[in-house]
Amino acid sequence: MLKKLLSIYENSILFLNQPENPSDQMFILCNDAENEWISIPKTDVSEKELKLLKTIFKLVEVETSANPSTSNGWYEFLLLNGPLPSYPSEEAIFRLIQFQMSSDDANQIEMESALKGFFTEDVLIIWENGSRGIVIEEKTQISLSEEELISMSETLESDFYVKVSFYIGKLHPFSLELREKFRQEQEYFSFGIINLGNPHILTFERVFPAFLAHHLPEELKQKVNQEVIELFHDDPEMFSTVKIFLENNLNASLTAKRLYIHRNTLQYRIDKFCEKTGIGLKDFHGAFTVFLACLLFEQKRN
Repeated sequence: MLKKLLSIYENSILFLNQPENPSDQMFILCNDAENEWISIPKTDVSEKELKLLKTIFKLVEVETSANPSTSNGWYEFLLLNGPLPSYPSEEAIFRLIQFQMSSDDANQIEMESALKGFFTEDVLIIWENGSRGIVIEEKTQISLSEEELISMSETLESDFYVKVSFYIGKLHPFSLELREKFRQEQEYFSFGIINLGNPHILTFERVFPAFLAHHLPEELKQKVNQEVIELFHDDPEMFSTVKIFLENNLNASLTAKRLYIHRNTLQYRIDKFCEKTGIGLKDFHGAFTVFLACLLFEQKRN
């Protein structure tokens, strides 16, 4: 009878012996009459279906740790204030890449398998909840650039129909301080997801300017060039043009492409901004001041 479930639950696996070290992300059901076991992803089974299955088959209790990746202690260390996990090399350096899916309906097992396919099989993945997790890479395993991570995010979105955002952490030595570094990056990631439009890729450099602007005292916010903010308020198109121009490192071709406008139209808008404000965007100090004004205007608008 368990074999019939294979056609209903496509991600299930049939065993002739009780599976060893089963994942706590799976329901394990046993048919004593035929001495068969089947594992079904918990995300594939509704509460009503589970009640029905339990009346027909025996549900095997899986005694594993709170997270499938806790055998080496990383889950307890990063998320539960546990001790530093054991590791062969005390001089190891790690990069923690956080990810968040736009929905918790995706199959965690399939998602984890896909992630390991893009990274390496040796990376460790732990889950904070149904939609958020952490990829732990040792420095010697790092192979993906920021551009490749963007491409991977787009591929996952296409395959799983959920948007996946990544926060690329810095390289940190293997020490107790790693937990505090992770928690700071965790704060930046959460801030970026909420305040920066949920982009594919976030880094410290991308998040911190907005993070800083958000935490400026109200007194300092009022001292930022109000003429610029008033111009943005009166002309939202000018705001989007200037912000995207600055975000693209003053590259006119990339900016025009993103805005779907001609380069001459872009140049006209930039010249108009400089004429009205008296601020040159090609000057570092001018660009910094205007970008800060963009962030404050955006936060106030939202």
